[in-house]
Order: sequence, then C-alpha cells, then structure tokens
Amino acid sequence: MRFVARQSELRELGALAAAAAGGRGGATLIVGEAGIGKSTLVQAAVESLDGWRVLRASGVEFESELPYAALHHLCAPVLEYRRELPAPQRLALETVFGLGAGAAPNPMLVGLAVLSLLGAAAQDVAVWCVLDDAQWSDEASRQALAFVARRVGADRIVMVFAARDVASVPELDRLPRLAVAGLAASEALDLLRLSALSNLDGPVLERIVAEAGSNPLALVEFARDADPLGLPNVVTGGVQGALEAQFTRRVLRLPARTRLALVLAAAEPLGDIMLLRRAMTVLGLDAADLTPVVEEGLVVAGPRLYFRHPLARSAVYRSADARTRRQVHAALAAATSADTDADRRTWHRANAVAVPDESIAAELERSAVRAHARGGFAAASAFLERSAQLTPDASRRAGRLLSAARARLQSGAPEAARELVNQARLGRPGTADRAELCLLDAMIDYHVSRSIPATLALADAAEGLDPDRAREIYLEAFASLMFSIDEPGRLRRLALRIQERVPRRRPPRAVDLLLDALLAQNLLPVDEAAPAMRRAVEAFLDQTRGADANPWWMERACVLSADLCDEVAMEQLTDRQVELARAQGAYAILPHALRFQAAARVMVGRIDDAAASIIEARAVDEAAGTTNLLGSDLTLAAWRGDTGRFREVREALRDWAGVEFTAVFYATGVLHNGLGGYEDALDALLVARDRQQQGSYVVSAFHSELVEAAVRARRPEEGKLSAAWLEDLARASPTSWAVGAHLLARALLEPGLGAHELYVGAIGRFAHTRVRGHYARARLLHGEWLRSVGRRAEARVELRAAHELLKTVGARAFADRAVRELAAIGEHPGVGETDPLNALTERELLVARRVASGAGTKEVAALLFVSPRTVDAHLRNIYRKLGITSRRQLRELQL
Repeated sequence: MRFVARQSELRELGALAAAAAGGRGGATLIVGEAGIGKSTLVQAAVESLDGWRVLRASGVEFESELPYAALHHLCAPVLEYRRELPAPQRLALETVFGLGAGAAPNPMLVGLAVLSLLGAAAQDVAVWCVLDDAQWSDEASRQALAFVARRVGADRIVMVFAARDVASVPELDRLPRLAVAGLAASEALDLLRLSALSNLDGPVLERIVAEAGSNPLALVEFARDADPLGLPNVVTGGVQGALEAQFTRRVLRLPARTRLALVLAAAEPLGDIMLLRRAMTVLGLDAADLTPVVEEGLVVAGPRLYFRHPLARSAVYRSADARTRRQVHAALAAATSADTDADRRTWHRANAVAVPDESIAAELERSAVRAHARGGFAAASAFLERSAQLTPDASRRAGRLLSAARARLQSGAPEAARELVNQARLGRPGTADRAELCLLDAMIDYHVSRSIPATLALADAAEGLDPDRAREIYLEAFASLMFSIDEPGRLRRLALRIQERVPRRRPPRAVDLLLDALLAQNLLPVDEAAPAMRRAVEAFLDQTRGADANPWWMERACVLSADLCDEVAMEQLTDRQVELARAQGAYAILPHALRFQAAARVMVGRIDDAAASIIEARAVDEAAGTTNLLGSDLTLAAWRGDTGRFREVREALRDWAGVEFTAVFYATGVLHNGLGGYEDALDALLVARDRQQQGSYVVSAFHSELVEAAVRARRPEEGKLSAAWLEDLARASPTSWAVGAHLLARALLEPGLGAHELYVGAIGRFAHTRVRGHYARARLLHGEWLRSVGRRAEARVELRAAHELLKTVGARAFADRAVRELAAIGEHPGVGETDPLNALTERELLVARRVASGAGTKEVAALLFVSPRTVDAHLRNIYRKLGITSRRQLRELQL
C-alpha cells in the first residue's frame, strides 16, 4: 500500500526515536481500526531509522493461546545476550522459550529478564521493538512487553505496539497512545490515484471514499474490485466485515490448488517456508501453486511467508469448509517434528480430527503439562479443554475439564474456569472428581470475592478431600477468616469443626503444626495454646533451611512468633520469607513478605530498614500493577510521626477495613500516643480490642499501646484487661519482651512509688531484647514518671537516653515527646545537623543503601524491577545530592 499523509503521527514516532537515541527510551500504543494504516505507519517510521536494531513480532489469532509465542519471535534475534543476565532471569527466559528446563517462572521475572535482555542489546545499538496486531498476540507476551515498556526510560529502547483498540489489549492501557484515524477525503483520493486505480471515474472514486470511511486498506481493496463504469462491490455491516468479504471473494476466484495452498498457509502461523513446503508435498502441492497470490500481493514470500493483512489470513481460513481445514492441519501435523515442536504438532493433530480420539487427547494432556511448566496456564487450559473434547470416556472427560478449569483459575480467569466446571458437572465425574468439582466451585468464589461466605464454602469443600490436602485448604480458609471482622463466635465454630473433622497427621508436617497452633490460639487460653504455637514456630524455623519451603505459610508462622514475643524468631522468619519469595519468583507473595518484614523491623526498632522494605514492596506493587495490604505502611508512618503519610495510607486503606482492622487502629494508637493525643489513641485501640476475635493477630505491642493510652488519658480502668492479657502472655511465653511488656503495664497502672521498681525491671528486661523501640519508650515512660514525682535529676538522665535512642531508631514523634518532657525541666536538646540523606527520594535512598552494602547495579535493578541504566541514573542523582563521586565514598557514609 502506498503511504500518504500521517505526517503528525510520523513526527511523534520520530520524536520517540530521537529521545531514545539520546538515552531516554519510550513506548507508544498505536490504535485504530483494521486497515487504517497502523502497520504501514510503523514501517514508514522504521525505514527512517539509521543504525538501529529492529525487532518485530506480529500477533496471530491461531497462536493466541500459546504462551510467550509473540515474545519469543520478538526476542529471538537477540537471545545471545541472555548470557549477560543474572542467573534467575536467564533461567526464566530459557524456561518460557523452551530452551531449558525449570519451574514455571513468575511473569514479572520474565518481564524483568526481557528488560535486561533488551537493555543489554541496546548497549551496542539502539533497539526499536514492534508488536503488530497486539490484540491477537498471547496474553503472556503482552504482559511481559508491557512491563518492559513502562521501564525503558533510561535505555536506548523504543517499544511500539499496534492494536485495533485499547479494550483488546488491557495489559497495554497504561502506555501513551497514538490514535490513527481515517484519511481526509483529499488524502483518500490521492491514495487511490497513487495506487494505479485512476482508470475509475471521479464519481466512482468519491463513492469508494464514502463507502470505505477513509480507511486506506478498504479504499484500495474496494477500488480493486470496482467496475470502472459502476459502483464498487461493497458489503454492508462495517468496514471490517466488508474487507473480510472482499478478501473472501478474491480467494474464491482462485484455482482450487491455489486455494488449498492458501488455506494451508493460513493455518501455519509461523510462516515457516520449509515447513510449508513439507506440508504442501503431503497434500500433493508445490510452490508454484502459491505463485498467483504472491504475484497479486495477497501474501508476501521472503524468509517467511506472511499475509499482507491479518484480515486476509482470517478470511482465507474461514472461507474453507471443515473438511479442508482438517486436511491442512493433518498435513501440517505430518510435516512438524515431534522432537522439536511437539506441542504445535499435537495442536495440528487435534484440529485434524472430527471425532473423539483418546491418543490425541492424551497427547494434548501432555502438552498441557509442558505449558504449565512454562507458566502458560491459559495455554495449559486450552490444551486440556481440547483434550476433553476429544476424550471418548465421559468420566475421564470430566476430570480433564476440571484440570482445565484449575489452569484457567491459575491464569486469573475465574469466570472462564466456572464455565469449565459447569461443563464437567454435566458429565459423569467420579467420586474424586466430584470432590474436586466442589473444591473448584468454592475456590472460584473465594478467588473472586474473599468474602466470608466464600471462605466458609471453601472450608466446606475441604471435607471430601484426602486428609493432607484437606488440612491445607482448612488452613487457607481459617487464616483468611482470621483477617475478617465478623460476628463473634463464627471463627471459634469453624475451629471446632476443623478440629472434629480432620484427623491429626503422624508425623506432622510444618503446615499441620501451623493449623494446630491457629486452632489452639482461637480455642484455648494463651497459656494452653502457647506450646502448640511454639512447636509451629520451631518447625518453620527448621524449614527455613530448605529451598522448597512455602513462603506463604511462613507468613502465618511469622505472626505466631510475634504473638509469642519471640523477636529473634520473628526476624529470622520474616527475613527468610522474603529470601524465599525472591528466590522462587513468588511475586504475588513478595509484597506481603516485605511488609511483614517491615512490621518486624519496626518492632525491633529498625525503622529505616523497615522503610527500605516498604519501598521495595511498593516497587513490586507498581511492577505488578496491584495494590496490597498497607497496614505495615501505616504502622511505619505512625512510629515516625509522619502525619501526612499516615493520612495518605489511611485513606488508601478505607476499602480494606475488614482485613487490616487491627493494624489500622494499632497504628492510630501509636501515632496519637507519640503526638500526645492520648484520648484519640485510647478510643481507637478500644474499638479494635472490642471487635477483635480471640487469637487473631493480637500481639503484646497492641495491648502495651492500649495500657499507655489509658493511663495517659487518665482512664486507667480501660487498660486493666490488656494488662491482664500481658500477664497471661508473660506466664505462657516468658521471653524478655513479653515479661518486659507485662512489667511496664504494671508500672503504668501502679499508683504509688512502687512503680519505680517495676519500671526498672521492665527496662532491664527490654535491654536484653532486640526490640529497641520498646526499650527506648520504656525509658521515656520511666523518665516521665520520675519527673511527675519530682525526681528531676533522675528524670533528666532517663529522658536524655530516651531521646537519643528514639532519634536513633527513627521514632520521631516519641523523640519529640521526650524533648517536650526535657523542656519541662529546663533542658533543651540541640536540633543537630541536617541529615544530607533527607535530600534523597525514597527510591534513591534505597538504591544508596543497597549499593553501599555492596550490591551491584544488576542486583539493585532486579530488586526494583528496573533496568541497570535506570539504577545508574539514580546513582548519578545520589552522587550529586551527597557531594560524592564514587561507590567507595557511598560505602564510607555507613548508611
């Protein structure tokens, strides 16, 4: 097609190229209806490039279920650069491209690997990537390339996508858009004249322009078929339908052998010339049979054979009858190697039969296993669904439909999974499959809503399963319900039901001990529950040495260790959970793990380290385009006394009130205790305590906060229940943290001079722990008490120590409270020097800390899901703001 107009669009693409050549990469999504000229526009932009590497791929309708197919086509020319990637990224790419064996990698790790791969290629020469007809590409490829497109700002890379509309490519909806509209009437006439169709009369040309809606492809195709003395042969029903009909008419005019060869080409999405020749031989055809369509430009022959427009491919395939389609797929299956491309061969075999065939169904099932291993859950489901269609035995068919439904659910398509479950229900599922069917029904509802009814239904569905699997499902349902604020007693009733219906396992796994611990925590007094809780924590501490430990269950063990006031185990488990989530590429869990790590670090007074965990968690959220629970973000803001950030996160948590209920009100209590708003602190903490279910993530810090607020608000009676809880915990789990918290609560509630010894005892206990923030606050409370009873000299010592400790850990509001107390006895601590690190953004601070600890550029890039060049850009800003010039100087700052 000749190229006319589009000068403004070309300028936009040219600006992208110019910026990327200077190290500021970018991306765009070109949208417009079929035939509007998107591909022609991109080709014109490519032809204007000088010295660039151009990588191309096109979506093909028949490949849309094959995971990473489009990505593989695009990256194939630069795969030699994978040797420069960190090992996890290299393995992820090799796994999804079938170049190596490995567990299914997380899509975010694949995206990061592609970013690193293209970044490495762009070190040599600027890279222009094109994904045309993106609406027909596979979802996994679009996800990976969208991830890359949002992160090329510091690289010499341009990412260009073309699609018919944004709705068809939701993964790309965050990219800048370039809309391509129809040609102006004068431009349309120019195109027709340039296309050697000027033998048509003026009125006919004008009618073509009107009928085609100024769509360039429609203009040329309608004019090609028009009678020079009459009107074009246009079909009503929209330009796309008319174009498909136009291509169909052209196909039907071809010789029979050419039509058959053309249908064969339409059924082979790769355009592999050698494969097509082998298949043509099977059909008794030869290359000459394609000559007519090559000569008239319907297909283009080169290193690969491709259709001039995707509508032509679909029109050719749809115009063929079912028998012809089966014939060409059988030929393609015969021509495809079972060793090098088994899955495509199987897919062609499946499309070559019209009746059930168990041997092909079994092949499809094996292809599904391979697709699942590559992380292609949607593809696995497609293979299994087709396998079920070809399965003669009704019971086995139901089982394969359920397997397809499970894969669909894993791919994030719960409604499609529900449809497959319903199909299985209509068959004859066996006993085991009926239990699986009930479980999938419940899992789909749970996946969609996480509502209390869905959670209870999930627990109901566990009853028909084998004991080991049932315990895991019960654990998932029970732990989920613990997060919810529900009617009193429901959680206890579920705990009793689980205890009655699930036999104990001998020997127990770590996950079994965890379920036992959570049940005990919710059914028994703390002194009776503590041994079971401790056994679960110890089991998970032992499990941290295994690379195959489950980071999801470890999260619950982290909470148990906090409930037992075992800060050593808490830190070990949270750190190991983060390590495992990173190592396994479990990016759905990683933000949760990082936020639990942040909460643990706040508890032990590592507030700056907690902030680093939160920043990394946000980076994962941003990369995944998800929102995760923000309770730790709120707790961090509260301990820092950052009211602005607190309000921002609190607003974001408005819709999560049922899930993060205790965290919200605990953090509110901390904030107001730090600021001196004790009434507000107490009111918030009482609401949470009154509505909190027994055993549900209640740690000593919550009750300690409440006792302090009650006493300072001069409502000590309100704190006695929490003080009693702390006493019970100290007896059940006599760690220095638990005993220190108990003694501090007693000191606060003690009306006489006997409080002094209790304060000293609490401080002595806290001094032997890692919970430095609580140790510092105990000294602050002691200093406040000493001042209140007139022991000013002793108060000054305690308040000075508290102030320095609180400044060191980063608890600014409490440090300010110590300053106010010191001012009341005539002492005014100096403000101190401004910390130069305050000039850094959160992201820059995290980069600085990581680099100062010895991490390399690629390691930091992987951590933040950005390219190495982006990390280098951050480092340049860091050096400038801190007045340094090297990594060595950065390390010397002892961040």
